[in-house]
Amino acid sequence: MYTAGAIAADTAAPSSGIETQYIDHGVRPQDDFFEHLNGGWLKTAEIPADKASWGSFMKLRDDTLPQLRAIIEGLAQQKRLQGDERKIADLYASYMDEKKLDALGIKPVKAELARIAAIKDKAQIPALVAHLNRLGVVTPYAVRVSQDARESSRYAAYVAQSGLGLPDRDYYLKKDDAKLADALAKYELHIAKVLTLAGAKDAAVQARNIVALETALAQAQWTKVENRDPVKRYNKVAIDQLAALAPGYDWQGTLAAAGIAGKTAHSPDYVIVMQPSYLQGFAKTLNDTDLATWKAYFTWQLLRDASPYLSKPFADAHFAFYGTVLTGVTEQPPRWKRGVGVVEGAIGEGLGKLYVAQHFPPERKDKMEKLVDNLLVAYRQSIDTLDWMSPATKKEAQAKLAKFTPKIGYPDKWRDYSAFKTVKGDLAGNLRRAAEFEYDRNIAKLGQPIDRTEWGMTPQTVNAYYRSTTNEIVFPAAILQPPFFDAKADDAVNYGAIGAVIGHEISHGFDDSGSQSDGDGNLRNWWTDADRANFKAKADRLVAQYDGYSPLPGYNVNGKLTLGENIADNSGLAIAYKAYKLSLNGQPAPVIDKLTGEQRFYMGFGQVWRAKMREAQQIVQVKTDPHSPGRFRANGTVVNQPGFYEAFGVKEGDKLYLKPEERVIIW
Repeated sequence: MYTAGAIAADTAAPSSGIETQYIDHGVRPQDDFFEHLNGGWLKTAEIPADKASWGSFMKLRDDTLPQLRAIIEGLAQQKRLQGDERKIADLYASYMDEKKLDALGIKPVKAELARIAAIKDKAQIPALVAHLNRLGVVTPYAVRVSQDARESSRYAAYVAQSGLGLPDRDYYLKKDDAKLADALAKYELHIAKVLTLAGAKDAAVQARNIVALETALAQAQWTKVENRDPVKRYNKVAIDQLAALAPGYDWQGTLAAAGIAGKTAHSPDYVIVMQPSYLQGFAKTLNDTDLATWKAYFTWQLLRDASPYLSKPFADAHFAFYGTVLTGVTEQPPRWKRGVGVVEGAIGEGLGKLYVAQHFPPERKDKMEKLVDNLLVAYRQSIDTLDWMSPATKKEAQAKLAKFTPKIGYPDKWRDYSAFKTVKGDLAGNLRRAAEFEYDRNIAKLGQPIDRTEWGMTPQTVNAYYRSTTNEIVFPAAILQPPFFDAKADDAVNYGAIGAVIGHEISHGFDDSGSQSDGDGNLRNWWTDADRANFKAKADRLVAQYDGYSPLPGYNVNGKLTLGENIADNSGLAIAYKAYKLSLNGQPAPVIDKLTGEQRFYMGFGQVWRAKMREAQQIVQVKTDPHSPGRFRANGTVVNQPGFYEAFGVKEGDKLYLKPEERVIIW
């Protein structure tokens, strides 16, 4: 039976890595594993005033920030800084100079506001959209360059829906939801306040019209569930045929201004439209809405983007809505934390290079590489034993697995920021140049070989990811720390924590979305019809399971939105368990803190999802996040794991018990 006791007195023995002080012995693990493991913490921990949520991820991020601050502020003490170090120091200093920003008021964006005000005709809107996109300002659609999902050896231009100032279309359309309706009403008031600060005379009228315009865009948008289907999102359209989707809109002009279309050798003759029906809806909204409202809308989106970096009235107004109203946060983070965030957004890899040099020991990467190798071996063996998949599909799955590329810690090739220029004391200019640098860097990929050294996260990011077009799994340095990765702990907790994260990312290559791409990153159906039907039947059961979870009254988890992450959680933990058992080489695991190796494995998994969240942020999370809330990532996963039942003696009648035939086991 499972029992938990005090930490072992023998300091020479390996650490369990389990924070047993947080165990709630009044709750049985067989009834609520998450509450049992984290109950003590849940009862005593308080969400910091400047946070929307608090838990393992946020604490590790918060622990990393002072390290980054020390690096940045240490640069300011040095003389004759060059290159990235000078840019980091200048950018941070320009943000920290509040006195200068308050004196400038709205001056930093006056030229851009004048550009919008000067528009005389809707025919000028396509060029304006291209210009604002380059500045990172939200517009009704976004243009970016990424690998062609059906020809992953080349880059392609994508056009995607955008344009909203609220987190999701439901905030505009769910009129019967009192909380969402309240947020929409306060959003309109917020728009009016910011426009008033900018000198508008009829701000309330403009705000009402802007909300109506965004509501029309929201009605045309695809849902987040619809956007999860990579095949549905892939719509290759010749540039000269785009007029059929949005009649009368100058696509040639806007794409030329965006750096996409033109007469250069690298100019493509097609784009990939992610939501074709949305472009039709956008064209209708463009025609139905007067020019004055469109100008007010673009003015608002420019101010929304700039407000955190302008004078105090603008920054405070932005926080009052996007911080307090939308997420429940009552206090802004200290300015230095926000300053670190500004540097990360503009020159994140430059800062990451300095972070890795100081805070990422080489042995951590070595051990992580071994763990990844072990998880891939376990996955390979697991595929061979599947009883629901045919030999033909297994062969394809193995071929894809063999082509996985792991990336650990930091890039082999660091990003070149030489084209990014900073000017001391010019925050607005620095941020504009940072946005333009990143936009131009992205667009310049057209016609070039695929850069397989590129990372989508900085080394100091507490996260991990899988990218289907490169078939790679990426684990930044900052997540390779306790509670995810504890170099001093027994293997069990590491397999349950970072091992499950590794398995999770591998599993994304085989979830309902990732499984539609092959080992070369191309969208291709490599399944037999019968195997795909078997897979879908299992996935549908997982959708139903998570649909039944509710973190707040009236707000259930969306099983379809979270399906990919739930598959990855369940499959990743199952594979990590197999890898852990293989690592024992047939020998029993040591008992530490009166916990068996198998118990520590699952507890290592359960404690990383320790989290609390403010109600407003929980609503945002349910509406927008493809991940389930932490409680259900823990409990919802272990109920499908046969090893969990054995480790904790879960039996019929226990609240977490599912009959064997009801457990969803995929990989």
